[in-house]
Amino acid sequence: MEKKKLCVLAISLSSGGAERVISLLLKNLVHDFDVTLILLSNNIFFKTPKNLKIICLGKPEVLDTTSPFSKLKNMAQFVFKYRAIAKSEKFDVVMSFLALPNIINGMVTTKLTPKPKTIISERCFPTKMYDKNNFAMRVAKTFYPRYYNKTDVLFSNSLHINKDLKDNFGIKIPTELIYNPIEIDDQKTHKDSYKLNEQFKVISVGSHTPAKNQILLLKAVRHLNSGYSLTIPGAGPLTDELNNFAEKNNLENQLNLPGSVTNVKDYLLQNDCFVLSSNTEGFPNVLLEAMAAGLPVISTNCLSGPLEILNDNEPVSIPKGEFYLAKYGILINTEDDLALSKAILFLRNHKEDRKKYSDLGFQKAQNFSLPKIYEQVKQLINNQTN
Repeated sequence: MEKKKLCVLAISLSSGGAERVISLLLKNLVHDFDVTLILLSNNIFFKTPKNLKIICLGKPEVLDTTSPFSKLKNMAQFVFKYRAIAKSEKFDVVMSFLALPNIINGMVTTKLTPKPKTIISERCFPTKMYDKNNFAMRVAKTFYPRYYNKTDVLFSNSLHINKDLKDNFGIKIPTELIYNPIEIDDQKTHKDSYKLNEQFKVISVGSHTPAKNQILLLKAVRHLNSGYSLTIPGAGPLTDELNNFAEKNNLENQLNLPGSVTNVKDYLLQNDCFVLSSNTEGFPNVLLEAMAAGLPVISTNCLSGPLEILNDNEPVSIPKGEFYLAKYGILINTEDDLALSKAILFLRNHKEDRKKYSDLGFQKAQNFSLPKIYEQVKQLINNQTN
């Protein structure tokens, strides 16, 4: 039987969370479909399957411009190039991830003959993501309802994202919930060997950006003593700010910034707990990856994802300066460095709770294994094809 022709449209395969999800899904998609990956930017960080066709529409720096004119020019070029490829290839299904590729799909696919089934995926919580950027918010309010609604179905990785899109961005097409996949070992790999006379090792993984807010970790450690270390793999515009804060507060000997890494799991296993410090998330892959390795976790109760992962989406009320012992990890309010310091201290001093959250987190992570999530994606694709 001839495989259906599937196009996956994305910005890039850089080291972000959405890109990680795409790279994992591609491992399975190539076995069931004839897959072409089209990238707006030739920026490839993750490994790709050998039998995958890749087309890059622009160089790595094509999306770095801040000029509105250049952005519009690049957008027009992307649309022109993508339309030509899609018209020639006659894909059965096209699937895109993130706002710009989703908008491009909405622009292009409705005018193709025959029209492919079009699946788009939103990966962030738009209201929160754009709340401090009036221009981006205006663009989203204009383009989302106009072009997202020309596609066939939208799936996101959070119930809160789907609700936000319907309530605030005029999305009327069917929406589905498919959580992010992770690769999980059969056995829990993290071994809690921490002793109270040692330095307690804390790790947080992610791009150094305002949304990830790793400065919160340094502020929390400032409340503690020198018996704590921070490792924050990743890179971004706020790397220098992290270094400068550490230097000004005499924390430079406790901070390790190894840059972007591919062996995230190796770093996780060298630490005693994981912290997600974000102000906003779509669905935090790395939180799940830490749980799958067996690390006890602390997370801000940001929108969206952590509450769904750590407390089965059951709402919680957390007093300022305090933490909440959720079902599968510890929750704190965003921007609450005092609460974070207390939560870290709690895990350090309570071995049984570390073990409990290590075991429960590992069990919870099984729900997000790559085979389980891929089957949902495969079903969505096949349900949307003729």
